[in-house]
Amino acid sequence: MAEGGPIAVQLRQARGGDAAALDRLLPLIYEELKRIARGLMRAERSDHTLQTTALVHEAWLRMRGQDAAESGDRLYFFSLAATMMRRVLVNHARDRAAAKRGDGIERLSLSAVESMAAVEFDVIGLHEALEALARLDTRQAKVVEMKFFAGLELSEIAELLGISLATVKRDWSMARLWLSRELSP
Repeated sequence: MAEGGPIAVQLRQARGGDAAALDRLLPLIYEELKRIARGLMRAERSDHTLQTTALVHEAWLRMRGQDAAESGDRLYFFSLAATMMRRVLVNHARDRAAAKRGDGIERLSLSAVESMAAVEFDVIGLHEALEALARLDTRQAKVVEMKFFAGLELSEIAELLGISLATVKRDWSMARLWLSRELSP
């Protein structure tokens, strides 16, 4: 078997121009995408109208519209999937807020993320805070995105970004503090 397993093989084939490779890839990654989506949906309000399956499918369609197979790397691919899911949730929240014509936005809790302080925030607020963090420190914002949205372990993030585990731990710690301050009421 080729290095990296069947997922990496399909990603390499897609990158090589095989249009059907992404279609063959979906059954291999579907359960992992659902796991990421379930994790994201746990942080959403209980009456959310977007279902886990719809979130996966919408993210998949967006990934197909981009160069999802740009890298043959599995970690890169799942990081991209988490980013797309985040964008779907942000757009959904914006649409809902617009439909309510300025009514208050439901608040979410970050308590599910390791030992992060219980900070209440809305998904649009988180998105805007991550964009602001990215302007200050792109790598820290990427670490948060990969940890919170993709559910990657810090060691996987270090591997994906090509930096030391100690640097990722430092970035994660600093970003959590910064976000806690930005998202506090």
